[in-house]
Amino acid sequence: MAWPDWSAWGGLVALPEDARTAKPRKQGRTMVIDKGIGLRDLEDLLESCAPFIDYIKLAFGTSVLYRPEILRRKVHAIRDYGVDVYPGGTLFELAAAQGNAEAFVARAKEIGFTCLEVSDGTFEVPGPERRRRVELGLRAGLTVITEVGKKDRRAAVVAEKIAAQIELDLAWGAEMAIVEGRDSGVGVGVYDDGGAAREMIVDEILSRIASPGRVMWEAPMVSQQQFWLRKLGVNANLGNVQTGDVMTLEATRLALRGDTLKAYADRAQATLIENSFET
Repeated sequence: MAWPDWSAWGGLVALPEDARTAKPRKQGRTMVIDKGIGLRDLEDLLESCAPFIDYIKLAFGTSVLYRPEILRRKVHAIRDYGVDVYPGGTLFELAAAQGNAEAFVARAKEIGFTCLEVSDGTFEVPGPERRRRVELGLRAGLTVITEVGKKDRRAAVVAEKIAAQIELDLAWGAEMAIVEGRDSGVGVGVYDDGGAAREMIVDEILSRIASPGRVMWEAPMVSQQQFWLRKLGVNANLGNVQTGDVMTLEATRLALRGDTLKAYADRAQATLIENSFET
C-alpha cells in the first residue's frame, strides 16, 4: 500500500508495511461499532478515517432510538464516504422473532443500509430459518454478513460448530462471517474472562475453515487487535473496533506503532546483517 496522495509525509518516510490492502478490499477489513455517536462526531470520524473503515455497524438496537430523519442522515453520510453500513444483528433477531423479518429487510433497504447482519446470538434460530434470512437479504440487494456465536457468557464455545456454521453461511451467499466477541471482548466467544484469546479454540476454528480471509474477528480491545495482527497478519479482518481506535488500528497494521514497528525493525536489521555476510 502506497502513501495516500494526501499524506503530509509522502516521499519522506516509506511505509514499513507494504502488504496492507487498500479499499475496496477483500481482506484486511475493519468494522467499526457505533454505539450512538452524533452526526457531528460521525462527520469528524469519517473525514479523518473513512479510508480505513469498511463497515460501520449501528450497534445492538440503537437505530430504533434515532428520529427517522437523523437515522437517514447518518446512514447516507456513511455511504457518501464509501463505507458500508448496517443495523446490529440483535435488532434483526428481535424483528424476526416478532414475525417481521421480511418487513425489516425491506425497511433496512428503504432507509439506505447497504448490509444486513444475520445472527442468532440471543434467539435460537434453526438452520433453515437462518438460511432464509440470509436469502431475504440477498434478494433485497443487500450484502449479507453473518455473526456466529452466542452473547451469553455461559454458552459453551465449540470450535467445530462455529467452523461448520461459518462454512454454511458462506455457502448460502454471505459475504463474510463474524465470530462473536461482543462490544466488551470479555468472557464471550473466543475470549476468556480477562479478554485474552483462547488460542487453542482459535487454532481449531482456523483449521476447519476453507476461507479464513472471509472471517472477521470481533476485537474491541486494542490488545485483541494486536493479537490478531500477530497471528493472522496485517490484513486480518477485525470488527467491533471502537470509534476512537480506528486510527490506532490502522497505524498498527502499517507498523507505524511502537510494537509493530519494532518487529519491522528487527526484520530489517536481520536482513542488513545477512546481506553484510553475503558481501
